[in-house]
Amino acid sequence: MGKSFHELTEREILSLAISLEEEDGRIYGEFAERLRGDYPATATALARMRDEESTHRRRLLEAYQERFGEHLPLMRRQDVKGFVDRKPLWLARTLSVAQVRREAEMMEFETRRFYEAVAQRTTDAGIRRLLGDLAMEERRHSELAEHFDREQTASGARAEEDATQRRIFVLQIVQPALAGLMDGSVSTLAPLFAAAFATHNSLDAFRVGLAASVGAGISMGFAEALSDDGALSGRGHPWLRGGVCGFMTTLGGIGHTLPYLIPDFNMATGVAGVVVAVELVAISWIRNHYMDTRFLSAAFQVILGGILVFIAGIVIGSA
Repeated sequence: MGKSFHELTEREILSLAISLEEEDGRIYGEFAERLRGDYPATATALARMRDEESTHRRRLLEAYQERFGEHLPLMRRQDVKGFVDRKPLWLARTLSVAQVRREAEMMEFETRRFYEAVAQRTTDAGIRRLLGDLAMEERRHSELAEHFDREQTASGARAEEDATQRRIFVLQIVQPALAGLMDGSVSTLAPLFAAAFATHNSLDAFRVGLAASVGAGISMGFAEALSDDGALSGRGHPWLRGGVCGFMTTLGGIGHTLPYLIPDFNMATGVAGVVVAVELVAISWIRNHYMDTRFLSAAFQVILGGILVFIAGIVIGSA
C-alpha cells in the first residue's frame, strides 16, 4: 500500500522529487539511445531533456542536503498513492517515435502537476521557491514536447523522420503482411475451386477452402517468424512479423472461401470470383502504394498469376 500524498513530509517530498528526476532522466537517455540511429533530431531533443532533468536533480539534492543532511531515504513513485503507473515502454523491442513523443508529454505533464501541488504544501520559503521554479521549467518542457512536431516540421527534420518511420513500417509490417496476403489469396485458389468444381457442393468447397486458408496461415506464419530474428535486418520482432504474415495469409484465403456458405453453388462461385478480383486489385494497389511498384506492372504480375492458378483449379476440379 502506498503512502498518501497528503501524508508526505517535506523531507519525503524532496526525496521523491529527486527520485522522479533521476528516473525521468534515465528514461529520456534510454529513449535517445534507442532513436539515435533512425531519428537523430528527436534523439538530440531527448538528450537535452535528459541533461536538464539531471540539473533539476542536482538542485533538489543540494536543497535536501542543506536542509536535512546527507542521508537520503528511498522514495519511489510506486510508494505514493496517486501517481500514474508507467508502462515500461522503453523496454519494448520495437519503439516508434510517436510512442516516445506521447510518453514524453505525459511524463512532463505529471511531473509539473506534482511540483505545483507540493509547492503549496511546503513551509520552507527556499524549497517552495525551488519547487515553483521547477514547475515552471517542467511546464516549458511539456510545451516543448507538445509542439515538438511543429519545430521539427519547420526544420525539415520531421519530414526525414517520417520517411524513416514509413520505411520501418513497410519493412516490419507491410512486407510480411503483403507476402501473406499474396500467398493466401493466390495459393488457396486452386484447392478451393478444384474442390468446388469436383463436387458442385458449396459446403464441401467451403471446408476445403477453410482448411487451405488456415493451413497456409500457420505455415506462412512460422516460416516468416523463423526466417529472420530481426537483429541485423531491422525487420522487427520475428513473432510479430510471423503473426502479421500468418493472419494476412489466412485472411487472403478466407475472403474467397466465405461465399461458399451460400447454398446455391452457381451464385457462390460467382461471388467468390468477384471477391478474387477485388483481392488481386487490392494487392496490386498495396504494392504500388508501399513498394513503389508501378500499378500496371504490379497488376499484371499479380492478376496473371491469380488467373493461372484460378484456371488450374477449375481444370483439375472438372477433370
